Amino acid sequence: MHIPKAIVFDLGKVLVDFDYSRSARRLAERGRVTAEDVRALIDHSELLFRFETGLIGAEEFFNQVRRGTGFEGTNEELRDIFADIFTEIPEMIALHAALRARGLPTYIFSNTNEIAVPHIRSRYPFFSNFEAYVLSYEEGAMKPDPRIYEVVERVTGRRGPDILYIDDRPENIESGARRGWQVIVQQEPHRTLEQVRALGLLAG
Repeated sequence: MHIPKAIVFDLGKVLVDFDYSRSARRLAERGRVTAEDVRALIDHSELLFRFETGLIGAEEFFNQVRRGTGFEGTNEELRDIFADIFTEIPEMIALHAALRARGLPTYIFSNTNEIAVPHIRSRYPFFSNFEAYVLSYEEGAMKPDPRIYEVVERVTGRRGPDILYIDDRPENIESGARRGWQVIVQQEPHRTLEQVRALGLLAG
């Protein structure tokens, strides 16, 4: 058994849960389209892809959301509504703290955007306790594009089985596995903890 030297966490659905329907409902209440239409615009859409790869910034994102929904509020209100989709996953926050307590370096590796990251950083203290962050909108590429996995290897200074990577999306995990990383597909937090423990990273 090869014990990993760096632990790489996805963010959404691994450390924090998220639900775009929350934002969609609130935007629809102040616009001219249904919540379903809003969600189609902002959740795993071409617009979100462009935003999360840094092809457009927040101002252009806001403009397109406004045009697509008829939202009548300010950009500040739009930012707050769009960002308010997250809740912590307590078991995974505790796992991260336990790994840090053992002196293991941990990293965030996320497809995300310039609205979500400041929101999470300001509300969830755990987010500040990582060695470094590899974020799609800063790197101009999204998982599972191999280019952004190369960034993770540069940032961690590790390769192959020295990296343990936890993500909820199988296609993202597959790109890591092809590079020789140790991988865990997160389905339920308790299963993730069992697999981390089996790697010798947790006591007991």
